[in-house]
Amino acid sequence: MAMERWRPFGSALRWEPVGHLGEIQAEVNRLFDSFFGRPTSVSMSERMWMPVVDVQETENELIVSCDLPGVREKDVAVSITGDVLTVKGERKAQNEVGDENLHRLERWHGKFERHITLPVPVQADQVKATYRDGVLEIRLPKVEEIKPKEIKIDVV
Repeated sequence: MAMERWRPFGSALRWEPVGHLGEIQAEVNRLFDSFFGRPTSVSMSERMWMPVVDVQETENELIVSCDLPGVREKDVAVSITGDVLTVKGERKAQNEVGDENLHRLERWHGKFERHITLPVPVQADQVKATYRDGVLEIRLPKVEEIKPKEIKIDVV
């Protein structure tokens, strides 16, 4: 829970319903994580963040795009086990500032790990990953038998 300095004539007197949505979301995430048995005791120096992921399906492949701004390529690992794609890594803090000079801290850093359940079987040995401008793109070719096959109808 973040501490804020009380201001008698500032924004502290106004009710801001969306002002602390990030904190509410973090608490709900912590509640669900503890319910499903995932670790929740992470110190502020090792807090976890979750990069956003898009999964798109084309005729021949799945395309997974993951936003990783500020993360170096060497700090990212991609693996696939069965129907689960795992992207994990770490975004390091860019500057260390003492708490006395810190007014706002909104950019998350630290370790992350995403597990994406794939909707269709893929060829794990043909997966290709590229990293450009802070976006990780993973192309996963579908298994041949999953691809739609056109059947020609003979007219008799």
